[in-house]
Order: sequence, then structure tokens, then C-alpha cells
Amino acid sequence: MPLAREAVELLVQAARAWYFEGNQHGLRDREWMALRFLGRANRFSRTPSALAGFIGATRATASQIVKTLESKSFLVRKPSHEDKRSVVLHVTAQGEKCLSQHDPINHVVNAVTALGNDECIRLRDSLREILNHLDAAHQRLDASICRDCMFLAERSPGVGPAAGKGRATAEFMCRLYRAPISLEETELLCTSFERTRDRPKIEEHRDRARVASQG
Repeated sequence: MPLAREAVELLVQAARAWYFEGNQHGLRDREWMALRFLGRANRFSRTPSALAGFIGATRATASQIVKTLESKSFLVRKPSHEDKRSVVLHVTAQGEKCLSQHDPINHVVNAVTALGNDECIRLRDSLREILNHLDAAHQRLDASICRDCMFLAERSPGVGPAAGKGRATAEFMCRLYRAPISLEETELLCTSFERTRDRPKIEEHRDRARVASQG
């Protein structure tokens, strides 16, 4: 127990990088969290309601955060292709540059990178296991990577307009939204995420995509 408490206290100290008083580079901590999330979220999760759920805020608070990010030209709203009554939030090139250069968590990311690949993998897997326990205890759902979701399914080979033309096609399908998912999108965050142990073999698809691009 003392060892576990010490580890958690160290996590809390690391969290000071993204929970802070006042502004850093013109944004508050929750505004950074929103911009960071929208920069990694898939097209189904870049909505005001999904954002509110992810950052643990009311719709009104999330709306105000979106307005702040829009005023700084970090975000734009575009109509949803699936539902014209809805909007999708897009991080602009200026917003991506801001994240790359000034995101408060960048120092933590660099420190974790310095641990080396094997240590980084162990840390990621340990934190994921901790979140699994927290989710089970509190019966809550957090956003996570599409590739680990139970709704992700493999499509039959050759499906899609680019089939047979030497180009990589969308080889996955989201069973929840009934929409095709590209290989790149499997690495994005989704707020409709449901955990599973039986996931598609993503690495095999990555290898095929690399071969196709080289051809």
C-alpha cells in the first residue's frame, strides 16, 4: 500500500503540468484539455456534446470553451456530413501548431519518451490497466483508442472504390456508427469507446498499407 500511494502521489505531481491556475500561453488548463482532445478525436467525437463529456463539463461550459478557441482561430465548426443539423469541430493548422509548440503536457511527453520504447510501453499498459479498474469500479466510460474498441470490425478484402487500384482502402467498419474506418483513424480517440479483448490485427493491416504505398 505505501508503494501504491507513493506511485499515485507521483502521478498527481506529474498532473500539475496540465492542471494549473491561470493561463499558459493564453489558455486555461481546461481549454488546453479541450484543444488536445479535439486534436486526437475521431470524426464521431469532435462534437460539443462529446467534448463536454470528455472534459467533465456542462454543455454551456464546453460551448464557452469552444467559443474561446474559435476566437483564437484554433477551431472551426463545420456541418456534419452525417447529420446536417449537427456540427463537427476541427482543429485548424494554427491550433495544431499551438499544440505542437506550447501544449503544457509536451514536457511530460518528452520525459516519458526519454525512458525508451520498452519502458514507455510498460507505462502505457500499466496506466491502461489502472483506468480499466477505475472504469469497472465507477461504471463510467472514458474515451480511448479506436483500435481497442469492441465496435471496430474488419471489412472484407477488396471492399471500397479503391479496391484493385494499388491503394490502401478503409479495411475497418465501426459497428456502432455503421461507417467505414480508415487505418489511420484506428489510432484516434472515441468517446463511444467500449473495451474489448478481441480486436482486429491492426499491425497486419499496417504492414499491408506500407507495402501498398511503396508499390
